[in-house]
Parts: sequence; C-alpha cells; structure tokens
Amino acid sequence: MSEETPLDQFKRALTGGARAIAREPEVEVAWSADSPSSAGANFRVPLPGRSLPAEQATEARGFADSFALKLRHHNEALHQRQAPAEPIARAVYDAVEQVRYEALGSNRFNGIAANLDAAVELRTASDPIARAQSEAEVPLQTAVSLMLREALTGQAVPDRAQAGVAMVREFIEERVGEDFAGLSDILGDQKAFQSLALDMLEHLELTRPQDAPEDTDDDDGDEEGEEEDEGDDEESGGEDQPNPAEMAGDMEEGEDSGEGEAEMSGDEDMQDGELGDEGEEGMQPVRPNRPWTDIPDSFDYTAYTTKYDEVIEAPELCDSEELDRLRAYLDSQLTGLQSVVTKLANRLQRRLMAQQNRSWDFDQEEGLLDAARLARVVISPGQSLSYKTERDTEFKDTVVTLLIDNSGSMRGRPISIAAISADIMARTLERCGVKTEILGFTTRAWKGGQSREAWLADGKPQNPGRLNDLRHILYKKADEPWRRARRNLGLMMREGLLKENIDGEALLWAHDRLITRPEDRRILMVISDGAPVDDSTLSVNSAGYLESHLRKVIEWIEKQSPVQLAAIGIGHDVTRYYRRSVTIMDVEQLGGTIIEQLADLFEVD
Repeated sequence: MSEETPLDQFKRALTGGARAIAREPEVEVAWSADSPSSAGANFRVPLPGRSLPAEQATEARGFADSFALKLRHHNEALHQRQAPAEPIARAVYDAVEQVRYEALGSNRFNGIAANLDAAVELRTASDPIARAQSEAEVPLQTAVSLMLREALTGQAVPDRAQAGVAMVREFIEERVGEDFAGLSDILGDQKAFQSLALDMLEHLELTRPQDAPEDTDDDDGDEEGEEEDEGDDEESGGEDQPNPAEMAGDMEEGEDSGEGEAEMSGDEDMQDGELGDEGEEGMQPVRPNRPWTDIPDSFDYTAYTTKYDEVIEAPELCDSEELDRLRAYLDSQLTGLQSVVTKLANRLQRRLMAQQNRSWDFDQEEGLLDAARLARVVISPGQSLSYKTERDTEFKDTVVTLLIDNSGSMRGRPISIAAISADIMARTLERCGVKTEILGFTTRAWKGGQSREAWLADGKPQNPGRLNDLRHILYKKADEPWRRARRNLGLMMREGLLKENIDGEALLWAHDRLITRPEDRRILMVISDGAPVDDSTLSVNSAGYLESHLRKVIEWIEKQSPVQLAAIGIGHDVTRYYRRSVTIMDVEQLGGTIIEQLADLFEVD
C-alpha cells in the first residue's frame, strides 16, 4: 500500500474533527463532486485540490463543521412539528434554524467561526442574492439568515450579498429587529427559539396567527429534545476541539475539521436525517448449506412500488456512436496508466495461475508420454516408455461479480477509477479462466421519479419506503467475453447517467444473480464511495432507513450466504459496512488493492 497522502491526512482530520464536534463516533466524511450534503452521520463535502489550497481546505472544514453542529444541536422531529407549509415561510424557518446551530459553534470557537465564514461565502456566491438587481429579486430567506447571523455572531454580511441585503434591510429591521435580539438569548433552546422564529414569520407577514401549527403533543419528546439541546449547549466547551486539533495537527489550523455548507441546499429540499442509525439486527446462525428458498423477503424495508424499476443492458441507454465515443474517452484515461495496468494484470494473473498450477505423477504405466525421460529410452532401448498423469487441481471453478456504484457523487475521477478497475479485472480474470460479470446501480431520476409521483397522487401515505425508480445496469454478463462488452464500460463516463444510489437493493440483485450460477466459488466485489443516499426516500422515512437496510443485507450475506463479499471504497472508508474491505484514493493504489483482495478471496476454501 502506498503511503498516506496529504489529502488522506486531511480527510482523516476532517472526520475526527466532525466526530468530536458532533459527539458521534459513527460520523463519516467523504468527498463529493456534487453539492455538499449530509444524511444522518454521513457527510459529503467538496473535494479540495491535491495541493490543499488554504481557501478550499477551509471551505471543506466549514461544510463539515456545519453538518456536525446540526447533528449535535438540531432535533429534526421538533423542527418538523411546527414547520409552516407556505414555501417562503418554510424556507425562512429552515434558514433561521441553520443560523442557530451554526451560531452555537461560532460563538464558542474561533476556528469554527472562520470555517463557517468561508462556507457562507461559498454559499452566497451561488445564491440569487449575489445577482439581485432589485428588491423583488432578493431571496428573503437568504437576507434574513445573513442579517440574523450578523446579529447573533457579529460576522459581517459577505461582500457579494451586501448590495442585496441593503435593499431589504430596512424592511426586515422594522418588522423583526427586536425579534433578533430575543433570539440571541435562547440559542441553546431549540423549542423556544423556533417559537420565537414563528412569531418572526408573522411579523414578516409570511404567516398568519391561525396558520401557525399548534404544538399538540403532550409527550416527553419536546422536553427531551429541549433538555438535550440545553445539555449540549452547556457542554459545548473546549473538549470538542482537542480531538480535531490533534487530528489536524499536521495541517494548517487544527481546531476543527468538519462540514457545514451543504445544509442550505439539503435542508430546503428534504428533511435530512439525523442521528438515526438503526444499527444491525440480530441474524440467524450461519448455515452454509441453508436452502435458498429460505431467503428473507425483507429487512424491515419496503419499496412503495417496483413498477418503474428497470434492469437494462448498457447499449440500450445510448446509441452506438455515443458508446464508441465514451469508450474512446475511457481509453484515453487508461493511456497514461498503460504500463501500470500491464504490471497489475501480470501480477494478478501470476497470483491466480499459481493456484492452478498443474502437478503430475511420474513413472506411470499409462497416461501422457513423459518427453523429459525419452533420453533414457535412447540410452537404454530396453527400458519401457515412461508416462505421467495429471493430478486433480484444487482450484475451484470461479465467477466474480463487480458491482459498481453509479451515483452522482462518483462523478469525475472516482467513476473513472471504477471503470478502469472493472476493465483491468475483467481482462485479467478472463486470461485466468475466471468468469466475470460487471454490474452498475443508480436511479432513473433525481429526488424521486415516477414512484414518488405515484405516492403523491395517492395522498402521501405514511412510511412509504423507497421512493425512487431503480436502474440496474448490465455492463458485462458472466458468460460474455470481454472483447464484446469492452465498449459498454464507457457508458459510466456519460454525464447524465449518474444519479442516486440505493445500495442495499443493488447488493441483493447482484447476489441473487450470483446464486443462480453453477460455479463452486462465487465472489461479489462492490466498488463504491460510501453510504446509500436518495433524497426522496430519506425525506419521508427515518434518517438511517437506507443505511440500516444496507447493513442488514451485508450482514446476512457475510454470515449466511456462500457468496464471498468484499468492497473497495473510493475516497470513502467502507470498513464500517463491510468486514472485508479496503479504501483507495487513486488508481495508483488500485494494483495492490485489487490483487490482495482477490488473492485473499481465492485462497479461502
């Protein structure tokens, strides 16, 4: 394995800092090519350049810090209970809550304040307020949140937004200036804060008194949430920072490392999950010879409808010319790696072929003529011919399935690495007489497709389960030679293909295909960048809904299935899910990783 790069160290520091701030040991931070986002304890932050420019590193910290503060100080159930229905009012309500939990961190730690300031600058740059030419073009939620942040933390409005805020400042201050002062006194009490925030919405004429939802629950939920928030507020002292400082000590300023940015886009579109890891359920004992008619139908998991799901072959998703163009692009990515690829393929082939070495019994009465001993017959014609017979090899007939995450967060370098990985393994394993199947998984739409439309048309029933249309892709079938399927792998380079990822169902799909194979040894290798994410599903189910299902599927396969399961994480630590797994950051690490993983699996009896 290659030595840890500065980017690896920085990611480790981000993860450690986020865990310390959130007080949640399960937090995982991964790089994202899309908008930063969080789902429960899984954070996705922007990938800085390899040289770790200070500005980009601080922005990544800001996103991580914000997500960690949300995880620690925000009670989503309490927040949703009184959320207004009117879109603008809801946007202001959400934005104000984000200011609250970020202010709790900013006011205590200068490092977090600096990180969040960089994150706010980045958010503002893409917000319509930076381009507003008139008062009507200024997004009220952005203006209110920036002014409230200014009042609660003393942080000035970013330069890009000052002109936009100036257009509406007088209007906002006249109506809610006194409310800002009141909010600063109750930052640690989410329930009291949201009550005053609802009053503020009335003062801004975004809601009417009768529109405000009533807090009808008399249970202990609110009190518990309130106590937790207050408790966290009191405990928010310096103990959060030592761990991040230690983790990031090699980096620039080591106070924090976290996220905080993606909240803006994530919160407005969906109700992000909170802590909600539901953990793994107890499974039945291992029974290697268990009949497969006994496979469980579900793991406390449902799909609202499977009517719109599809299993499709790669050539059906684009025309032949585009497929050729995409394959040519993938080949161009391989060009600079040709020498590396050749060495890797040869090393892997030697490892596998070593297990298939022929062994012979000599001096047999019948069998194949032993040509090496013909000299004896020439020297002594009276001697009988010598024969040899081949011993039975112990190498099992094998099939390998590569299941590749085709989600949007894999866009760019990660999906290139995955496609190159598949290409190398398919060619090399074919040389060794090992059949290989290459599969991909994504969804047909962003944030729900026809499944979500059907759910909306049915009146939004509670706990609908998965609310997106699956797309499972066949790049190469096990019995198909690599030369016929090679151009299909180029499809992964197609920009519009990569959407969201529902890993648990994809894993079951790939597993079920393997179970029907006749080979003695069946290996399933997952190439992914982290946790399952589907906005439409997570917005209406528990925060850990998809992740819990994935954990249960993995545990069931690892404990009860004859299929050998392994995973390669690309830029994301997948060891928290898969027992046999490794993480790579670049294709240069691919060789040792794949060789060791496959060799270990092939050596398991």
